[in-house]
Amino acid sequence: MAKSSKTASSVKPLSQARSASAKSPQAKAGELAAADIRRQIDELDRQLLNIAEERCTLVQSLAKVEPSGAVSRMSIASENVNRVAIKASRIKDKIHSDQKQSILRHVASVCLATVQKTRVAFLGPEHSYSHLAAIKFFGEGATFAPVTTIAAVFDSVSRNEAIAGIVPIENSTDGGIVDTLSMFVRRKMHVCGEVLVPIHHNLLSRTPRHQITEIYSKPQALSQCRNWLSNHLPNARLIDMSSTTAAARLAADRPGAAAVASIEAAREFSLDVVDANIEDNPNNVTRFAVLGREQPAPTKEDKTAILFQVCHEPGALADAMTIFKKAKLNLTWIESFPIPERRSEYVFFIELTGHQEEKNVADAIVALTKRSERLDVLGSYPRAEL
Repeated sequence: MAKSSKTASSVKPLSQARSASAKSPQAKAGELAAADIRRQIDELDRQLLNIAEERCTLVQSLAKVEPSGAVSRMSIASENVNRVAIKASRIKDKIHSDQKQSILRHVASVCLATVQKTRVAFLGPEHSYSHLAAIKFFGEGATFAPVTTIAAVFDSVSRNEAIAGIVPIENSTDGGIVDTLSMFVRRKMHVCGEVLVPIHHNLLSRTPRHQITEIYSKPQALSQCRNWLSNHLPNARLIDMSSTTAAARLAADRPGAAAVASIEAAREFSLDVVDANIEDNPNNVTRFAVLGREQPAPTKEDKTAILFQVCHEPGALADAMTIFKKAKLNLTWIESFPIPERRSEYVFFIELTGHQEEKNVADAIVALTKRSERLDVLGSYPRAEL
């Protein structure tokens, strides 16, 4: 009986035998060709991994002879990655320059993680724009720690729970981010980098547009889409949420609800993109500050951020501004912020071209200090590119 059972199990069913015999020579040749191509792909993947291991070894060797912090390493790596990707691009390349940069940045981030574990705090949750900014700057090799408020990002860096933090500081539509500026006024914190993220808002839902009655998002996102929402969904109720991710999560569970959020949030919560790029300003960009303890070395393409307060008297601010004119320093950002509990008095945030170690910048800071009641050099850092 055992022998009969074994023989029976080794015989193919008649239908399978007929199917196999029915295959044309072209089909068999195609299968052989596909198998050969898969073997070649596997071999290339092994080569890529071996090359990545070699790159990690070189990065570790470089860290021994050229020690620096995690932020500086990632900033330099990103600059090199962009340069290599641009030089390697040709018109007929199958991989776009942006995709090449993304691939190389990820490899660089993974290699740097073998030198120093990088824990980065950001205003969460995941798939928020702050999360995207953190990934853009540090790559996916870093460890990301979402927190619930901008103040909590400052706390994480201050308590050494994170090597760096990412906070939004300015939006091209809405201006300065109040919660971030308030924290700089209340607490000394160093800025060691910046990252620019194009903000493209999308209307996400599982409900057709004409059936949407409620739209959820954080206040800034709704504000940046106010005209579009007014024109296309004038009767829908706009409801503030703590984050775009929280809005997307809610929209996924509530019929008739939609969220204004990122494409990444749509993928995460399996939402339809009802309408894409609904921001009123097509050039909508948010600038994020990288918080940390490092002082990046001059690169000749730097900016310096300063917080200062002048005496509350006529001409004080105008006199302060002439310092930068005399030093031939270009101001790239000026923002006023009310001083808590001091009516009609302000601190000022400015950003100028140049590094604080450069003589003309250093001299201007000394001159401004003499005219100020308070002056904090927030930091010097490489100028970010989109």
